[in-house]
Amino acid sequence: MKEQLESIRSAALEAVKNAISEKEIEELRVKYLGKKGELTAILKQMGGLSAEERPKMGQLVNEAKQNVENLISKRGQELKLKATELKLKSETIDITMPPKKREVGKLHPLNTVLDDMIDIFQSMGFDVLDGPEVETDHYNFECLNVPADHPARDMQDTFYLGENLLLRTQTSAAQIRTMETRKPPIRIICPGRVFRADEVDATHSPVFHQIEGLVVDKGITMCDLKGVLEQFAHEIYGKDTEVKFRPSFFPFTEPSVEVDVTCSECGGKGCRVCKGSGWIEILGAGMVHPNVLRSCGIDPDVYSGFAFGIGLDRLTTTRYKISDIRLLFENDKRFLNQF
Repeated sequence: MKEQLESIRSAALEAVKNAISEKEIEELRVKYLGKKGELTAILKQMGGLSAEERPKMGQLVNEAKQNVENLISKRGQELKLKATELKLKSETIDITMPPKKREVGKLHPLNTVLDDMIDIFQSMGFDVLDGPEVETDHYNFECLNVPADHPARDMQDTFYLGENLLLRTQTSAAQIRTMETRKPPIRIICPGRVFRADEVDATHSPVFHQIEGLVVDKGITMCDLKGVLEQFAHEIYGKDTEVKFRPSFFPFTEPSVEVDVTCSECGGKGCRVCKGSGWIEILGAGMVHPNVLRSCGIDPDVYSGFAFGIGLDRLTTTRYKISDIRLLFENDKRFLNQF
């Protein structure tokens, strides 16, 4: 039995010394010290020994178990420490290495120009408002002095959702809602998406953006309109930009004008972009029609006002010299990364 015990002890100590993982150490502990382990089995054989031999053999077995247990504990700690060191080494960060490049989102060119526009008009005392994109015929047409037989009310131009519901064709509807709920003086801009049944091409889209402006107060004249729009054009295109007003017609303004600025591509000399004229049309404007004021409960004999509508998409394409409006809506990162 002594020879068997010594053989088991030697084999156990050798196996523990050669163990290379915590899992292997645990397996050896179970093999030699567990309830069915080899050293435990020796203890169970002591019943066949004499009374004199039993205490001596028990002491030898206990010493062997203690030796194996101590070595297992020591070797386990060594392997645990080694595993921790390897893990820390594998997770070490080299702070001298350059960081991974992270892509950072940027403002879309439409939003950049819109933010600039809002800053310009807020500096002149305008409030920023918006209205619903789904409008009624009443706010989108009737209150804007657009009669029932006007071409703009034809199904070819407007997306109708029902008998009296449509996708707004201009943000002017928000101006009507404002004039119904506010008393003059009023000075607002209304940016937002609008919808028209246009064919998609380089200069047209069924979804585009407008910024409508409105001023209503006592003594407002065309001179005030001209001053505001000239200031706006100089802020957007530069102080050397010239502004030209041309007579036009809109049912909700009288008199009405279209506003041109010198072509940013050629400086007014004439080029492909401006079709040789030297001018680029950027917006329509005029004095608010008395019928519009009257429909909103404002006395046109006491108050007057002006309104203007700016195409944000056209403004963006001319400012950044973008040749195709479709590029603004296609989400092509190769195009957007240029801004």
